[in-house]
Amino acid sequence: MDLFLSIFPIVLLIYLMVKRDAFPSYVALPLIAGIVYLLQLFYFKNEFIILNANIVSAIISVFTPISVIFGAILFNRMMESSGAMNTLRHWLGNISPNPVAQLMIIGWAFTFMLEGASGFGTPVAIAVPILAGLGFKPMQVVILALVMNSVPVSFGAVGTPTWYGFKTLLDSGTISPGQVTQIGQISALIHFVAGLIIPILALRFVVSWKEIKENILFIFISILSCTIPYLIIAQFNYEFPALVGGAIGLLVSVRAATKGIGLSQKGTSDKPREPLAMGTLIKALSPTLLLIIILVLTRIKQLPLRALFNDNTEWLRFSLGELGDFQVSKGLIFSVGNIFNTGISDSYNLLYTPALIPFVVTVLLSIPIFTLSWGRAQNIFTSSFVQIQKPFLALVGAMIMVKLMMIGGNYSMTQTIGTGLSDATQHHWLSFASFLGAIGSFFSGSNTISNVTFGAVQYSVASSAGLPISLILALQSVGGAMGNMVCINNIIAGCSVLGVDNAEGTILKKTVIPMLLYGVIAALVAYLIKVLIFN
Repeated sequence: MDLFLSIFPIVLLIYLMVKRDAFPSYVALPLIAGIVYLLQLFYFKNEFIILNANIVSAIISVFTPISVIFGAILFNRMMESSGAMNTLRHWLGNISPNPVAQLMIIGWAFTFMLEGASGFGTPVAIAVPILAGLGFKPMQVVILALVMNSVPVSFGAVGTPTWYGFKTLLDSGTISPGQVTQIGQISALIHFVAGLIIPILALRFVVSWKEIKENILFIFISILSCTIPYLIIAQFNYEFPALVGGAIGLLVSVRAATKGIGLSQKGTSDKPREPLAMGTLIKALSPTLLLIIILVLTRIKQLPLRALFNDNTEWLRFSLGELGDFQVSKGLIFSVGNIFNTGISDSYNLLYTPALIPFVVTVLLSIPIFTLSWGRAQNIFTSSFVQIQKPFLALVGAMIMVKLMMIGGNYSMTQTIGTGLSDATQHHWLSFASFLGAIGSFFSGSNTISNVTFGAVQYSVASSAGLPISLILALQSVGGAMGNMVCINNIIAGCSVLGVDNAEGTILKKTVIPMLLYGVIAALVAYLIKVLIFN
């Protein structure tokens, strides 16, 4: 019964969001959160005060994804209002009018690099409006971006899902540093193989099979220019595969598109391209370049800004009474600790969360660059605030659901799901390990949190079944990455940036297909690795 009632809310959520006359996410998610609350209170017998403390914690947690979404919307509105987006459309059209080339440059290589730099759903939030601005249908580009942005995720935000996702296991001595490196190596190999297929499926959501076949050489040039360096770097480092691989792939893709290498010339106009003044192009590109530079400078741990922004040394503290203790660190991390005297706490990192820096800062710097009037600048901010109202309600519901499902440690609803699935399929766990990681990303919104949540479960199953631990944990990481396709937070973010209403269920029904295929590919590659390397 524990397993049934743990899975029931997730099954009901999916049903409500994909059925005919589907519930919008800002209704379905708070409703499911309420059901989980009642289950925790009356069936699992958790304390009322613990549940309420987790609700406060969830509301604090919401500020991370909602501020990223707000920043992305704000940046997109500034680019449109300033005319920079029109210039970028002109420039990309001059590089190649071929839609496949544009989709691979922005939807694949550009997001690959952004994922390596930032994560947090930022790549989808930035790439989607650019593609929509090029004339592609909004819902189609949201689907494409979600599916494309899976291969680099295990090494997103300079390797956070790998080095932090398994940190608990590493710190406890359960796994060694060498095993973490091996997890990265195996993850990269599985992603490399999946990367030969998944981007093509993503393209099919936007263009026809005929167009894909006509441009297949360019598609593989773009894919491999990202994934070959990615695979090579992962053999000795798990922080930079996606960032460096994406940067190389972006340069190669743009160069190949400019030369027309591997691209069909059918349907392209013979009229000369309208020249674009270099100064105009640099000015239009400056916000995006500034965004990328700031992301890179604040994410690489060898540089001082990352440590500065994550400085948890106490700077200010005062009591909020029964609500808890409020603390501000020197790195401007705002925390509420000991909520309702339960020991539960949560925080919001103002500087490191990719919202104020780089999005808001870039927009503020761009206002004088494009000489935007006070009225236009004010409208950019106010309209962006209006646009995040429904996503905020959806994310509050999602975060409360997640926090409540994680109450109970080894006996939590999430752990019950994980152990239930592993017990049922233990002897065939290589086939199912990645799907547990995907479930973690689906409800938590993060490959990193999925690895933190289910890493111990995966280790336990591998140990008891006599399976290679590094291989199983690599499948967990790959699963968390492929789960990005169906991650509620990312779907909400993509729809919110474009103002697409009540489409989350429709998108989920489409992205689950390539996610399932990704899991099959991961299992097949895992079996080969087990036979060739671990036997």
